[in-house]
Amino acid sequence: MSERLSSTVRKPARSGTEPLADDGRIRCNWATGNTIDLAYRDYHDREWGVPVHDDTRLFEFIVLEGAQAGLSWRTVLGKRDNYRRAFHGFDIGRVAAMRDSALEKLLLDPGLIRNRLKVYSARDNARAALEVITEFGSLDTYLWSFVGGKPLLNHWPAHQDVPASTVQSDAMSKALRKRGFRFVGSTICYAFMQATGMINDHLEQCFCHPQNRRRTPQAGR
Repeated sequence: MSERLSSTVRKPARSGTEPLADDGRIRCNWATGNTIDLAYRDYHDREWGVPVHDDTRLFEFIVLEGAQAGLSWRTVLGKRDNYRRAFHGFDIGRVAAMRDSALEKLLLDPGLIRNRLKVYSARDNARAALEVITEFGSLDTYLWSFVGGKPLLNHWPAHQDVPASTVQSDAMSKALRKRGFRFVGSTICYAFMQATGMINDHLEQCFCHPQNRRRTPQAGR
């Protein structure tokens, strides 16, 4: 797969940490197992699939999902703080104004994924995002329009049932590419939609699935 390894079954890199104690909660397959550390599990429990409407955070996920292409999400998650530092907290205007010299300097930063196309795409995407905001009022309004403005809730019984892309991600990818965004193939767009809660793909038995929240205490929410 040219842009990412998997949309939903995120394969974590081995962290070298001790396995987490079983807390009795049922989670999606990618957030369980001996290689899962606390940060990765917390991402599943507290962030993944939770609706995001803040333009800065939406832009952050555009950059991070693009950086993940061909790598494990665990790798990107472990570098997120470095990306926030390098790209001015994902302030869209500041990233759009970054000079070539600043981007070249980032290619020497071991805390980032030092791929020239990915690093430069952050600026390209920021500039495209500013045009979207000018036209639609916010990145939020535009991006959420691809799911009709509200989350799509799925009821997948197993991770094998979760698709890598859908008609919604196809449409988003086509539209974003036309507007000059980069690293926004349909598979990446679908992962973005999952991460930002546009599509809720927690397995139906996962404690984070909305149908289970009423009867299962949520971790620190």
